[in-house]
Amino acid sequence: MIENNELLQSIIEGIQEKKGKNISAIQLKGMTGAICDYFVICEGNSPTQVSALADSVEEIVKKNTRENPIRVHGQQRAEWIGMDYGNVIVHIFLPELRTFYNIDTLWEDAKSEQIPSL
Repeated sequence: MIENNELLQSIIEGIQEKKGKNISAIQLKGMTGAICDYFVICEGNSPTQVSALADSVEEIVKKNTRENPIRVHGQQRAEWIGMDYGNVIVHIFLPELRTFYNIDTLWEDAKSEQIPSL
């Protein structure tokens, strides 16, 4: 289901590089009211890992596509970091916050794919 999109693939590679877990890619392209083409959602076990995942995504995306995020939020507490790449928004959560906010089900009509953790 995941299209051959270099940005999307680079984001997933960055997450897998630092052992991110429970990776989901939700395709929002063509959905009414969608603010981007994809949400990529994953988890880190601790604030340190959440921060490392965001750093890895930024580094690998920059290396592969020369793109920088438009905006990054949540780096100080590193419990939920949001990275806006325009067409793709990345959400990196601590597991308990991911469960609490439950954004995976925000777009129930959208196509979703579980990406294997490495």
